[in-house]
Order: sequence, then structure tokens, then C-alpha cells
Amino acid sequence: MCQRGRKWSILTFCLIVLMLYNLLLTAKLMYKSDCSRNVIQVQKVEAPRNKPCLNDLGEFTVTQPFSKLDFRLGRWDNSRNYKYFDNLLIGEEFAELGDKFSVCLATQSTVERLFSIAEVANQWAASISLAVFAAGDDELKILLVYIIYLRQCFANIKNKVTFHLAVPKGRMPTSNEIDINDLPNMDCTKPEITLNQLLKRRSSATEKWRNKHPYPQNHMRNLARKHCGSGYVFLTDVDVIPSNKQAELLNEFLKETDCDGKCAYVIPTYELDDRVAFPPNKSELVRLANKGLARPFHQKVFVFNQFATNFSKWQNYKSEEDKVVVSHTVTNFEFLYEPFYVAPDDVPPHDERFVGYGYTRNTQVYEMYVAGYEFFVLSPLFTCHWGLQFKRGRPHWREIQNTQNRHRFEVFKHEVFAKYGRDPLDMVSIRRRARKHQHVHNHQNE
Repeated sequence: MCQRGRKWSILTFCLIVLMLYNLLLTAKLMYKSDCSRNVIQVQKVEAPRNKPCLNDLGEFTVTQPFSKLDFRLGRWDNSRNYKYFDNLLIGEEFAELGDKFSVCLATQSTVERLFSIAEVANQWAASISLAVFAAGDDELKILLVYIIYLRQCFANIKNKVTFHLAVPKGRMPTSNEIDINDLPNMDCTKPEITLNQLLKRRSSATEKWRNKHPYPQNHMRNLARKHCGSGYVFLTDVDVIPSNKQAELLNEFLKETDCDGKCAYVIPTYELDDRVAFPPNKSELVRLANKGLARPFHQKVFVFNQFATNFSKWQNYKSEEDKVVVSHTVTNFEFLYEPFYVAPDDVPPHDERFVGYGYTRNTQVYEMYVAGYEFFVLSPLFTCHWGLQFKRGRPHWREIQNTQNRHRFEVFKHEVFAKYGRDPLDMVSIRRRARKHQHVHNHQNE
């Protein structure tokens, strides 16, 4: 009986200890910073810090980097519909990287897509010129706080990226004051989730305005490109992610390339299934494509978008992984082609009459072709866009923008013909005009 009593005493003691331990652990979890709960490592972006929260980085201090932002200043675009604020925040190594590399990445973004710059900066070693758009005080406050967050969390952004701001005349901000009290608890490993939380502060009036007014894509592209300062520019959208060591490999290639100045180097762009990891090289990308986990950009949405790149030829071309070469020349150029490319900074600008959706990138590429530029596809370089895209019903406002831009193109193509005296695609030919117009009407989708 005594032996049995001792066993029960030991068991009771163990149970009490276990209960106390569970109570302490529960209390610790309850009172720990929200930022540390359910921390996950982001697959697409390497964790930027050893600890996930800004308040875990030691004493958190931040100055107000936008104190000199004065909305009475800035400069207007040619139509006086948008005001620009150049070099809003300059990357700490931006100038040095411009000296080191002959190519700069120029990109643009709305507030809601800005999280992608974390992955772009992680992949791209050279300078990055980023034009961002904000409509009204509430959206600007979100943007400015998020830029501070990105720079605090990601050294690559703080060092490489120079931000430029564009605001619309109809929603001109009135204040540069921002609230940074929430910054210390923001999670550095979750840039997309952090941004989505901030976007909940955007007013319904701003969201309604954004849905009604077209986004000035071409204004933003021109703004980003002209602040690169390098001889060559790689012009992309913010959610297009470069392959590994792309800037370094391009830099070596461009030093050796022999071109008369009218060359554009196409970087093939693929869509990636969200379930896979970013491919470390071309061989892995081709393997994913063969399994249906990657495919040419917009292949299912709008095949003409990238068709002339000839992805089959690129995939079958064998090349070294650490040396860039031209795999082939684009020989089947057709209107509506809009590749992402590297080119000298003297290419024609994006025409700013085209706003919103439709005829934004492809009209600029079309003018390059008429002007005599040749397009060469590079291997083994590539870019990727997350998510396999599918054609769905488009909102009514998008169709309206497409129609408006299609009418603008009728004037634009005649101006291009008058400027260069060439019409290689018979875009202004009376004989083919009706057929071309119907082709564009049926298939245009950007």
C-alpha cells in the first residue's frame, strides 16, 4: 500500500508541474507581440532578418523621411493631369550601382502591388528606379508608411531602390504627415499580408475613384525609365521577377555586344504556378513548363501578347547557365506583341495618350519596330510572374478603356507612319485596314 501511495504522490506531483508549465506557456503566448504569432518563412522572398518583427531588431528608431515633400512643388506631366515628385527617396547605393552596372531596372506600381518589389530587389543586383502612384491623402499615407517598412525590413530595397511619386490632379494629397506608431509591430517576413492590412485604411471614396479613373501606366513607365541614368534600361512591371544573377549576366553581355544602337534584347516571361518554388535556372523552368507548372506569360489570356518570342525555340536552345547569348531573332513580329526587353535609353517613349488598359506597352513596341529596331531573344535569362492566368469576364470599365485607346491608336498609327515613312505591318494600308481593325477588336487584351 505504501509503495502504491508513493507512486500516486509522484504522479500527482508530475501532473501539477505539467499544469503549471502549460499555464506559463499559455500566458507567454497570450502576451507576446502579435507580430510573432504564426510566423512563417516566405517562400518567394528570403527572410530579411533573423527575427521577424521590427521591434525585435533592438531599439526601433525612424526619422520622417518625407518631411520636405511639398505638394505645391513637383512637376506636371505634359497634359497637367499628374504631378511628379522625382527622387522621393533615393537608394543608399543607387548612384554607385549605376556606375557599376550598365543596365538599370525601371518599373512602376500602384500601392496594392508594391509588395512585389521585395522579391524583385532580392533577385536584381543593380539599381532599381520605381515609380509609384497614389490617389488622395489616405492612399498616400499608406504608401509612405509602407515604403518606410520596406526600407527598414529589406536592405536590398534600402540600398538599391529609388522611389518616384505620381499623384493625380483630381486627388491631390494635402498632407505629408504619416503615423509610424504601428511600424514596430509589422512583420518583416510577410510584406504582402502587411500591405493588405494597411490597405484596409483606404477609404471607400478612394477605391471608387480608382475604379472609375484609368491608371496612367505609360506615364509611370516613362517616369521610372528616365531616372535610371544608365546606358541600358530593363523596363518591367513590378510583379515581373528576374531570374537569378540577371543583372550581373546582362552587364557582361552588354559590355561585349556589338549593335548599331537599334537592338532590343527580349527576356522571355513565364507564369508560375503558385505551388512551386522560383526556378533557380533555365533548366528547372523548362522542366516546370513541361509539367504544366509554368507557361508563357498570358498564353491563355491573350496569346499575341508574347507569341512572337517563340518560346519553343528558346526552351530547346541549349546554352550555358552562366553566360548570356542570343538564342534567336524575332522574325514573326506582329502587332500587339509586347515583350519585356532590355534596350538603350534612347528608345521611343511610351505614348501617354494611352491610359488604363489596352494599347499601352504594345504601341511603344510597335513604334520601335517601325523605327527599325530588331528584337533578339536572350538565353538563359527569363522573368516570371506568379500565378497561372486564366481568361475571365472583364469588368465593364476595362472594356471602356480598351475602346477609348483603340480610337486613339487610329491617330497614333498615322503619326508613326508620318514620322518614320514606313508601314511594315500595313497598319495604314487601305487594302488591309478593315481586316487589321477587326483583328485588333477581337483579340486585344492587355
